[in-house]
Amino acid sequence: MIDRAAGEVAVQIPLDYYRILGLPLAASDEQLRQAYNDRMVQLPRREYSQAAIGSRKQIIEKAYAILSDPTERKAYEQLYLAHTYDPDDRIKSSSVAVEERPSPENINLDAHKLGVEIDSEQLVGALLILQELGEYELVLKMGHPYLTNNKNTSTAREPWDLPLEFPDIVLTVALACLELGREQWQQGNYENAAISLETGEELLIEKKLFPNVQAEIKSDLYRLRPYRILELLQLPLEKASDRRQGLQLLQSILEERGGIDGTGDDRSGLNIDDFLRFIQQLRNYLTVAEQHKLFETESKRPSAVATYLTIYSLIARGFTQRQPALIRRSKQMLMDLGKRQDIHLEQSLCSLLLGQTEEASRVLELSQEYEALAFIREKSEDSPDLLPGLCLYTEHWLETEVFPHFRDLVQQPASLKEYFADQQVQAYLEALPTEEVKAPGKSPKSPRRSFTPTQKNTSNYPQSDRQNIQPPKVASGDRSQQQTVTSGHPISPSDQVNDNSFAPNRDLELEESQYFHNSPPPTQKRRKRQPSSAEDSVNIGDRRYVTRRRRRTTSRSRNAKMRLMLTILTSVAGLIVLWLLVSTIFGWFRNLFNPVPSLQGLQVAVEINQPPIQIPKPGSNAKLPLSEFTDVNAREVIKLWLSTKSLALGSSHDIGSLENILVGSALSQWQAIAQQDKKKNRYRQYEHQITDVKIDQNVDDKNQVAVEASVNEVANFYDNGQMNQQRSYNETLRVRYDLIKKDGKWLIQSMSVVNKIS
Repeated sequence: MIDRAAGEVAVQIPLDYYRILGLPLAASDEQLRQAYNDRMVQLPRREYSQAAIGSRKQIIEKAYAILSDPTERKAYEQLYLAHTYDPDDRIKSSSVAVEERPSPENINLDAHKLGVEIDSEQLVGALLILQELGEYELVLKMGHPYLTNNKNTSTAREPWDLPLEFPDIVLTVALACLELGREQWQQGNYENAAISLETGEELLIEKKLFPNVQAEIKSDLYRLRPYRILELLQLPLEKASDRRQGLQLLQSILEERGGIDGTGDDRSGLNIDDFLRFIQQLRNYLTVAEQHKLFETESKRPSAVATYLTIYSLIARGFTQRQPALIRRSKQMLMDLGKRQDIHLEQSLCSLLLGQTEEASRVLELSQEYEALAFIREKSEDSPDLLPGLCLYTEHWLETEVFPHFRDLVQQPASLKEYFADQQVQAYLEALPTEEVKAPGKSPKSPRRSFTPTQKNTSNYPQSDRQNIQPPKVASGDRSQQQTVTSGHPISPSDQVNDNSFAPNRDLELEESQYFHNSPPPTQKRRKRQPSSAEDSVNIGDRRYVTRRRRRTTSRSRNAKMRLMLTILTSVAGLIVLWLLVSTIFGWFRNLFNPVPSLQGLQVAVEINQPPIQIPKPGSNAKLPLSEFTDVNAREVIKLWLSTKSLALGSSHDIGSLENILVGSALSQWQAIAQQDKKKNRYRQYEHQITDVKIDQNVDDKNQVAVEASVNEVANFYDNGQMNQQRSYNETLRVRYDLIKKDGKWLIQSMSVVNKIS
């Protein structure tokens, strides 16, 4: 062994020489030499001092010196095997015994365990090697107590009062915390990872050292926050303090982002779409009360997403806790959202839960949710309205679309019968004031009709208003005792007689015939009674007669008007005939004195019973005129495609430009190719030449055309920045392009290789 100078203190570390060099026990001399060279070349981070690097180098050199000497290596291997295996062939584990005040002089290994003795000044080098080998727990076990309990470090007030090796030990312990946190992060232990990272950060902040390492740890803590939130929120509800910590972390992220759909930077690395998916994921771990409180606060920023999530929490809470007032609040919030999107279906469901069945049916007709409407109509097939299907859909919607996103409502059933049977719900719906419901383009006043289970209903669902209005029952033949309804108010029998004056003419004629059937003939009555100015003050019977006489007077006046109209029409016809006669005579005289030149040559023979052009038979395909698509247009389309292809598959990976020239299957195919190249970090450089362009017109559709062209393509293929000669090529192909005209622009919908020219 190597002798130590007098006065030096030996420290034993839980390592062996083979592990220091990263070698197996049976390594050859060549492997030993190569491992030593590799370890000497691999330097630690630039933040370490030269003293720490030199200490590490001394330990590596000592290990190489022992193992490179055959005699020393043989003796060490015997010691190694004796301390590694016990008589029962059980592997022993290395451990470190640390006293309460672990200065370098007090660090020792168990006497029965294998270790390497080093000088006390080489402790920082040993910790650095342990950190490089991934022994982060051992670094913390040896280094952290030394930093907190050593007299020299605890009494120092300024960095320059600390021992020379102190900053290097701080750095090693902090980096061990960083790497241990990342290791726990990958294993899914997010809260433990946060504890490790925060320990390293607090140590550096306390000692005021290495701000760049502090920033690195801080960055990991920011990116770790979403994972911590999910882990904390999915804990049992009994662990309220831990779950509260998760909600606080979520609130801090929302503040930094400026809301759920905000554009602020929370340094988590999540863009807007990723963060929305994160919010949707964590909803499954929140109760309905927690979501209500969280999203209602966020909706006031304002935030459309938070408003929509608040509406769902209000509906879920209002239904399950039998609080219709919350459902009414959600309905009011839906009216604000309706200015930007179609939420008529949700409005209809809220109206139903508030007992407003007429409004629910009317709003439902405005919805564009065709699948939901199809389901509702199918379930309402035997009903005069959509109410039975709407009730079934509401229960289905609550159980499949609403409740599963709340932790405490996943298994909650939805029963409208039980909801409306609740006394608290009934009391609120009865006290709900009449609201004015406005549909787009209309403003009808529709009275609210509250539904309660006391109504007779065989299907257990609220029925439409028209089904609950029963016509008044009257006895046949007793018209004097009937009560009619006008504007919702009953009329007494004494008012029934005067109401006949508002009856249609056919009713008046019927009453007149009955009256005159029991009275003297009209001719006799006219002979006995002379018309006078007092006819207006006669009784009810004479009133009917006077009305009849007035109708006869009206008939005579109508005949006079007809005669007047005949006279006017006859006069107008005579004027027209006179005008035609004068114009004919005038034309004859004009032709006589100023004759019109006659047409020369063969004239077109057009007959009334024969069309000038051939009309296709019904059902036949009409031949459209060919489109004005020239070779120049075809060449420009192909040229645009090839330049777009160079951009999409080039180093810039401009995949979005493909939509400017491709459509349909061609677009999806080349998008997949470009995305795959971008993912694998490869690109291509093209050179193209176009020759021999031919057009194949589609006579049945002027918006489609096929183009064939010979294309010479020179492609240089680059993989990870290096040119791949095997995949590069120079070839000429005959390609067919199928074009379609869309929005006034020619796009390629498919392409295929006809043959390979060279």
